[in-house]
Amino acid sequence: MAQSEDMLDDDDYPAYTMGRAAEIVGATQDFLRRLEEARLFIPFRSAGKHRRYSRYQLRLAARAREMVDNGTALEAACRIIILEDQLEEALRINRNQQRDAV
Repeated sequence: MAQSEDMLDDDDYPAYTMGRAAEIVGATQDFLRRLEEARLFIPFRSAGKHRRYSRYQLRLAARAREMVDNGTALEAACRIIILEDQLEEALRINRNQQRDAV
């Protein structure tokens, strides 16, 4: 597979500018900055120091936006999402270890 095809399939590849990311998520650029301040994610920085976002980060931002739209405080929404992702990862590791032990 060519390198450009690898990047298209990579959920962590920072393909989106801040403006495009905000448009996709349906939020403002300030909202994305606030997610960064709340440490939900740290966007990649281009050589010119511009923020770049991955598809994975956009999914997190969309989850946060939905929770905030439903009345959850931004900081609480970010903490909930972080904890949910940590739990999901721990469960995945546990399943793999159980499978490998058999």
